Amino acid sequence: MRYVIFRDDDANALTPPHMLERLYRPLLDRGMTVHLATIPEVRTDIRDREGNVEGFLVGPDAGSPGARAVGENTALVDYVTHEPGYRVVQHGLRHEFVDGHYEFERDDAEDIIARLERGTMLLTEAGFPKAATFVAPQDKLSRVALVEAARRFPVVSTGWYDLGKVPPLAWPQYLWAKKVRRSSHWRTGKNLFLSHPGCILSYRRTVDSILADLQAQVLSRSLTVVVSHHWEYFRNGSADEPYIAVLHAFAEWLANERSVRVITFDEALELAP
Repeated sequence: MRYVIFRDDDANALTPPHMLERLYRPLLDRGMTVHLATIPEVRTDIRDREGNVEGFLVGPDAGSPGARAVGENTALVDYVTHEPGYRVVQHGLRHEFVDGHYEFERDDAEDIIARLERGTMLLTEAGFPKAATFVAPQDKLSRVALVEAARRFPVVSTGWYDLGKVPPLAWPQYLWAKKVRRSSHWRTGKNLFLSHPGCILSYRRTVDSILADLQAQVLSRSLTVVVSHHWEYFRNGSADEPYIAVLHAFAEWLANERSVRVITFDEALELAP
């Protein structure tokens, strides 16, 4: 059996629920779980490396100074909490750059801890169950952040793990998984550390190749974390219909492929050796 975890990144206080509904209804109706990596207190003036307002900031407040807690978006909270197929996981705190660095790719332990704990508080105050999984913004974690995240979350999901950022005490488990088991996932005691094969569901890829690439990745390993970004399907205020069609075709394939099952991060924690 092959397993898939579906992760959507960047839900936040400015996210319109209709985007998620349009994209993920075919998965939800088939009983598949969609994990929403949710930004607890998004900075509304974040810009990317090219100086553009981040695409996950939608609506009239996009680009304005300040920060907004996800609980302020009552429409989003109500939509997500009333749909059992969604699971909220913690996606940083503000998804911002700090002194030119990604939010959790820094070594300031005091600040990292404060951000982790404030993020958890804001998500629970919004009405979401306490998340058991942490996803760092841009999938970037320092060694300090990895240690502190693992202390608070049983599962850490990111792009990849560099040996230099893995705590030395965890090197045996990391190297055993990587060199002996040939796995990109690894665990230590109560923690499971998951990687993913890159953002294949991306508008930056050739749309005609996405489905085949996803299928190949899923069938080539025992567990695949598939990452999507809901806002990418609605760039410039309009729906990218061919891109959405690929996502829905992937949902249909997952439903019909008997050798594949969509699971939750919690289930992966129980299944992992």
